[in-house]
Amino acid sequence: MWWSHPAARSWTCAPAPAEARAYHAALSDYHPTPLAELPALAEELGLGRVFVKDESARLGLPAFKALGATWAVHRALEGRAAGPVTLVCATDGNHGRAVARTARLLGERAHVFVPQGVHPDAVRAIAAEQAEVTRVPGPYDDAVRRAAEAAAGPDAILIQDSAWPGYERVPAWIVEGYSTLCAEIDAQLATAGAGLPGLVAVPVGVGSLAQAVVTHYRSRPSGPPPALLSVEPESAACVLESLARDELRTVSTGGTTMAGLNCGTPSSLAWPVLRRGLDAAIAVTDADSARAAATLAELGISCGPCGAAPLAGIRAALTGPGARDRRALLGLDQDSVVVLLSTEGAAANPQVRDVGRT
Repeated sequence: MWWSHPAARSWTCAPAPAEARAYHAALSDYHPTPLAELPALAEELGLGRVFVKDESARLGLPAFKALGATWAVHRALEGRAAGPVTLVCATDGNHGRAVARTARLLGERAHVFVPQGVHPDAVRAIAAEQAEVTRVPGPYDDAVRRAAEAAAGPDAILIQDSAWPGYERVPAWIVEGYSTLCAEIDAQLATAGAGLPGLVAVPVGVGSLAQAVVTHYRSRPSGPPPALLSVEPESAACVLESLARDELRTVSTGGTTMAGLNCGTPSSLAWPVLRRGLDAAIAVTDADSARAAATLAELGISCGPCGAAPLAGIRAALTGPGARDRRALLGLDQDSVVVLLSTEGAAANPQVRDVGRT
């Protein structure tokens, strides 16, 4: 499954505000996550240099989600009258744990709704952050609806990383939080003497991280814009389906080891940005992700199935029938610099131990 938009690199937008990056830099446990260069992948893919942004240890958690959760909670509590509050969200794992951790550190309560299919170990990790956990016998979109209903009272705040009409302020803060990751990549590539990337590949659930990536690279004042590739599970390719039909669509989701990407509806906030700014979108199988995770593990990167999706996606894009045309559309050659966003460590997704049997 493949979609492309040749005019994407001519689209521009306003940059994300810099306040989130300053906020994160002031946190006691903040440090930039590694940007690892992997020459073996560059050789395999016929590229100049390949880097992997390793989010296996971010603010004390094994996934990037803490960047969005900490900033959004900070903004949501600013100016609020004193008194207890419950932070509510739905999650496939990592976002809920990040919200629960943030609530615990601030002395607040958390209530996290978890859809079917999330590994019990991931649920236990959320509960270990002293959150109330409610299991929902349905898909992710059902859990989101339950969370929104639970947060309707005056002493609760919904901290959801997906937007819909009428609920966009908090998701916008979450996207702003993710911009810290992109700023780190800029600095790390400069230190490595790599300059600007030719392509950035990002895994997609509802599209909030991809929105942050598109916003960052489509707002740069100078330099050639990179190609931007989104990667989803074949069983939950809501962004790709929406792009292909040129309208926001909901898809029925199936089971996937890429649990954090198992989302049926794109964020309404992300959708217009992805529609204009993505160069291409691709969907991959669980087996593709498993092979990519195994490769990254051999190269020293702790990686769950969601984090491995970008490598699976670029492998699918640059090999097989039509690969020459896809490579040309993305503007890639033997000198290109590519960045893959590995958004979670193996510890973030216990299902990684089962991927060899998919």
